[in-house]
Amino acid sequence: MKRAYQLIVPMALALVSACSILPKPDPSNVYRLASAQTTTQGAPVSWSLRVTKPQTSEFLDSPRIAVVPNGNLISSYANSRWSDPTPVLLRNRFMDGFQRDGRVTLLSTDETNLQADYELGGQLQAFQSEYLGTAVEVVIRLDARLVRGRDQRIIASRRFEVRQPVSDTQVPAVVAAFGQAGDQLNRQVVDWVVQQGNAAPKH
Repeated sequence: MKRAYQLIVPMALALVSACSILPKPDPSNVYRLASAQTTTQGAPVSWSLRVTKPQTSEFLDSPRIAVVPNGNLISSYANSRWSDPTPVLLRNRFMDGFQRDGRVTLLSTDETNLQADYELGGQLQAFQSEYLGTAVEVVIRLDARLVRGRDQRIIASRRFEVRQPVSDTQVPAVVAAFGQAGDQLNRQVVDWVVQQGNAAPKH
């Protein structure tokens, strides 16, 4: 009996130690960037497009849901995060936007080595909610670039900025406003890319 007790105690201690080093579950609420954009059937273009992740700051290059509560202070919502780092989130949102629009059908991303006639990229300057007194709005600011694939020459660039008021300061309302802002940005970027791609010299 004493021998059995001597074996049980070390085993119990070992189990307690093992439990203490197990990874703790993530307490964060994980949000997708939702879309309400409708699907259309525009006349398809003949050229192909590669959609890349925009470059951005170290803070935005993460799954944090960014907020600017005042002035130059940038922070993030506690216990909440995006499903992907912000640049990936936006790239995938653009891919979905082009697919829903239906005009650019030959699509790829920077996750593949496929060649394309044009490449959409740029610099993401803002992807956050901002407090203006007691009001809150979502701000997305993108310096977009359309690059010709064969020689990496920039054929067009433009700054896009979307501001979407938020109905409530709670995170679900903020996330919903990000979705609405994303839809606005998507429509503008898709129309611009199609226009520039069709107008650019093909040789």
